[in-house]
Amino acid sequence: MKLHEAPSPNARRVHIFMSELGMECERVAVDIRGGENLSAEFLAKNPGGRVPVLELDDGTYIGESVSICRYLESIAPSTGAPKLFGDDGLAKAQIDMWQRRVEFNFLLELAGAFRNLTGVFKDRETCVKEWGAVCAERAPKALNMFDTQLGKSEYLAGDSFSIADITLGVSIDFANMVKVLEMPELENLTRWKNQMDARASFSAS
Repeated sequence: MKLHEAPSPNARRVHIFMSELGMECERVAVDIRGGENLSAEFLAKNPGGRVPVLELDDGTYIGESVSICRYLESIAPSTGAPKLFGDDGLAKAQIDMWQRRVEFNFLLELAGAFRNLTGVFKDRETCVKEWGAVCAERAPKALNMFDTQLGKSEYLAGDSFSIADITLGVSIDFANMVKVLEMPELENLTRWKNQMDARASFSAS
């Protein structure tokens, strides 16, 4: 397998997931600043033009980081540890619920603030600073929902570490790196984040 990627929260999400599963594969750098992901060659791999993309040995391509993680979990050797997407119907639903809440309420707002305020891709998309400011105001407010949840459970979706924790962890790290948001200090979220940072998968990625 080959992972076509560029530095991003989504690529890091796959890195952490693979580390948790004890998996590795060849990595191929994609120059998204230079527009390589918009080339005809890359679009043949992923018509959405996004990274990462997992290339299988038979020539199949899987785009979208969560879809890649689902595939990787399906082929990973069974260790008896809880599945990162859940072991049963209820766990799967709860993990998916919190995963989507992170993506819709925080990560997408963060991305909107980053892209519109910094103009990082202004050569290929219309940047609206006013909209970036709205996103930057809304994103931190979503963290209160996660802080409340983490006051009730050790991990975001319950008693077991999951893909939802990975997504929230990489999103917070990205927010702290790009500095387009005023990040609040929240007790439960801080406890949980320190726990995430202590995991080998987070430090190795």
